[in-house]
Amino acid sequence: MSLALDYHTAKALLEWQVELGVTEAICETPVNRYEVAERPAPAIRRAEAAAPAPAEAPAEIDPVALAEVAARSASDLDGLAAAMAAYDLCDLKRGARNLVFSDGVPGAAVMVIGEAPGRDEDMQAKPFVGRAGQLLDRMLGAISHARAPQDGHAPVYITNVLPWRPPQNRDPSPEEIAMMLPFLRRHVELAAPRLIVLMGNIACQAVLGRKGITRMRGEWTEAFGTPVLPMFHPAYLLRNPERKREAWADLLALQARLRDGA
Repeated sequence: MSLALDYHTAKALLEWQVELGVTEAICETPVNRYEVAERPAPAIRRAEAAAPAPAEAPAEIDPVALAEVAARSASDLDGLAAAMAAYDLCDLKRGARNLVFSDGVPGAAVMVIGEAPGRDEDMQAKPFVGRAGQLLDRMLGAISHARAPQDGHAPVYITNVLPWRPPQNRDPSPEEIAMMLPFLRRHVELAAPRLIVLMGNIACQAVLGRKGITRMRGEWTEAFGTPVLPMFHPAYLLRNPERKREAWADLLALQARLRDGA
C-alpha cells in the first residue's frame, strides 16, 4: 500500500535529502559504477563517420615559378612571345592594349633593354617608338647602328624588362619585375647578343639587382653571362640634356668594345 504525499510534503522531504548530501536518485535496479567507468566511449554516429574530411586549402600559386616553367618551355623567340602572351599572373596585362615584345634584328651583336612600354609603345606594340625612342635611334645612328638593317649600319635588337605598360607610366613594382625576369633571361638566351645595353634604373634593378644609374653608367659589368653596359635612359636625357655628354662617352665605349671584338 503506497502512501500518497501532497506537494508540500514531498518538496520538504526532497529538500531534507538534498541538505543531507544526496546528489542523485536511486534507480529501481542497482548500477555497478566500476563497469560504467570501464565502458568504452560510444561509437561515432554513422552520419558523423560518413562525413567527408574537410578539403585541404589550395596551394598558393608561385607566379615566379610558373614564369620559369613557361619561359623555359620556349624553344625560339616566337614561342617565347606566345608564352608571355599566355601568362596571366601579371596584372599589368589587364590594363595594357598590346604585348610589347621586341624590335630590331634578333641575333644582333647589341641587345638594348629598356624598362617598360609607354603610351606610344603600348599602342604600336613596339619598344622605344615615342620621343625617347626617336632619341635612341639618333644615339645608335651616331655609332653606325640601327634597329633596321641599313647600309653602313649594324643592326641592334631591342626589348624591355616588362612587356606591358604600367598604369600612368609608373615604375614597375619589385613583384612585377620578379615575375617577368625569367622571360627576360630566356629572351637574352635566345637572342644571344654579344653585348647588352641597360637603359636606365629599372633595367639595372631588374638585371643587376641594384640602382643608381648616375654611378653605374659607363661601367662595364656582366649579367646573363654577357658583358653589360648601363646607360642613361633616353627619356632621362630628354629631361636632362646636360647629361648627353656622358651618354656620348658611353656610346663611344660601346663602339670601342664592339670594334675590339668583345
